[in-house]
Amino acid sequence: MKRKWYGGDTGLTIRMFLVMFMLAAVYLLFITFLWAWGMDFFTLAIIAGLLLGAQYFFSDKIALWSVGAREVSPTEAPELHAMIERLAVSVDLPKPRVALVESNVPNAFATGRSPNNSVIAVTSSLLNRLQPEEIEAVLAHEMSHVRNRDVMVITLASFFAMIANFVMRSAMFGSMFGGYGRRRDEREGGNAVIIVYLVSLLVWLISFVLIRAISRYREYAADRGSAIITGSPSLLASALVKISGTMQRIPQQDLREVEGMNAFFIVPAISGASIMELFSTHPSIEHRLERLKKMEQEMETLR
Repeated sequence: MKRKWYGGDTGLTIRMFLVMFMLAAVYLLFITFLWAWGMDFFTLAIIAGLLLGAQYFFSDKIALWSVGAREVSPTEAPELHAMIERLAVSVDLPKPRVALVESNVPNAFATGRSPNNSVIAVTSSLLNRLQPEEIEAVLAHEMSHVRNRDVMVITLASFFAMIANFVMRSAMFGSMFGGYGRRRDEREGGNAVIIVYLVSLLVWLISFVLIRAISRYREYAADRGSAIITGSPSLLASALVKISGTMQRIPQQDLREVEGMNAFFIVPAISGASIMELFSTHPSIEHRLERLKKMEQEMETLR
């Protein structure tokens, strides 16, 4: 049965729009700057586009390979498949493929460029540590990522950040040969390289912060989606508390083995001290729990 949508989060929508607008403005200025300084932007765009295409079309395979996940059949994991199938029907989506990661870190993630190419992966530790209702809430969170096409959104948002990173590397390499660009004769080559490098670095840094802001907002949206799909925000809240609490007791080596996938995980596997939320791909657990509690109250008034 499809779940009723309990209204949108206007504040979240506005903030996400503003971040996307600022990101687009930064990229437009970056393109203008590169053109003004005579850089062969077309070649750079082609190279970055090829990298983007590889990431876009093979994101699911890359993500699964990076954590040693393997796809499992309904025979191997009948309960997990049944949960995901029920959730897919409830949100009118094709059933994602299912993968399992043998890991001591309790976590889950979704990947794939579209609902038709999606995969939901869970770790063995998550299945062992959470109650079935909590597992379903976590899977509903990941199903919301699939529904919202978050992998595609983040990949496209990262496009010009990739170009900026490539320009920085090109500028460093070009400085070894006295600069580059068709207007090299009009300026001192060394100064041009330094300016291009600094501007590219600035664009990359701004993109880094803004893309992480987008990622955090997508996590809030997926939390909201889970609450709506399951009809119980408290189930996801309980799962988040258990997962984040378990992280503190997991050996550092196990965390480091999977923390390259933190942008995808429902809770980052962070070794050592927590990092500043501004530079994180996820909101703090405290902020997520506050929103889920508020949503629980809102849903209670509508029942």
